[in-house]
Amino acid sequence: MLPGGTPLSWVRDGAGLVGWGCAARLEVSGPDRFERADHWWQQQCERTEVVDPVGLPGCGPVAFASLAFADHPGHSVLVVPEVVVGERDGVRWLTTIGTDSVEPVHEPDPVHPPGTVSYSDGQLSATGYREAVAEAVRRMRGPGGLRKVVLAHDLVATTSEPLDTRFLLQNLAARYPSCWTFAVDGLVGATPELLLERTGYEVRSRVLAGTTWPREGHSTEELAAELLASEKNREEHACAAESLAVRLRPFCSDLITPDEPEVLQLRNVLHLATHVEGKLSDADGRAATLLRMAAAVHPTAAVGGTPTPDAVQLISELETMDRGRYAGPVGWLDGGGNGELGLALRCAQVENTAAPGTGRSGGGVRLFAGCGIVPGSDPDLEVAEAEAKLLPIREALEGLH
Repeated sequence: MLPGGTPLSWVRDGAGLVGWGCAARLEVSGPDRFERADHWWQQQCERTEVVDPVGLPGCGPVAFASLAFADHPGHSVLVVPEVVVGERDGVRWLTTIGTDSVEPVHEPDPVHPPGTVSYSDGQLSATGYREAVAEAVRRMRGPGGLRKVVLAHDLVATTSEPLDTRFLLQNLAARYPSCWTFAVDGLVGATPELLLERTGYEVRSRVLAGTTWPREGHSTEELAAELLASEKNREEHACAAESLAVRLRPFCSDLITPDEPEVLQLRNVLHLATHVEGKLSDADGRAATLLRMAAAVHPTAAVGGTPTPDAVQLISELETMDRGRYAGPVGWLDGGGNGELGLALRCAQVENTAAPGTGRSGGGVRLFAGCGIVPGSDPDLEVAEAEAKLLPIREALEGLH
């Protein structure tokens, strides 16, 4: 294995950050988790002496973050690794944190496959998910004003060997290079959705909502045209883009939101996508830290619904499960205020019973997938869409090409 055990990761198109070891760690929960995490990270940075000859975002002290979707029960974590390897704009660097010298890095152990993979129902089965979707549609068609709710369900995978996180990471990165492949405290995935990125005084987001998936007899061009013409998917996407822009705008002197979405094509699905870009109005950046902006925009309609308070309440009622950190912000922060936070989608929580290579068997993985539900949703189609969204992790677990 790597020094310090399981790696931390945020990689896209072969560039990004990989860390290992633990120089500092925070676990936090509750409705004020973003503010407490932000305060802790600012304190960590103030106490850190930094030598940074490279000067790019992601250099110097870095924390990998994964925050819970819901206020309760909620379990969020920030991890400051001892060693970070980074690449950006063709420049590579090595950062050590909390140590004066770098220990020799030995050849890592071979990546271990997970053996046989079997599946069973999670806390909310596919049948239960269909019933939850049908109930949500029934309520939205009645009085109340709820326009959209995002419902999810889970699937449990059991592996005959403990799961080597690197096996999942390398398979996901190979299959979904345009996504952000992440690993933080056992949550592993490849998300296509960027909640917020801050570089200096610039901020951007990639909002996704509205989905179709490959079907026999339909070309990619036909699927894309069908998606763009779908009233149901356009409504779902408009809710998501609008909710992000409304909450982000108070931080910005300028915010650009295109009038028309584009289509993002992935191996397993096609999404409607909107790229939002802004310039922060807070000259010193104190009020617009990445975590404070994330607190303001989370949950967007892309993972919660519209209106948000009503949608989140309905999620709690109909899902009857703890999402954990699924659909919560995940990514990294540096000491200069830069960072990237995606939404933890296309992901799984890894719960091993033994380290790879020990000869002991048993690995547990909890997979998640969700869909945006609007009054025009068909429960059977939503179940099929969720199944398509489970494919990235399933195929990565099974080593399929």
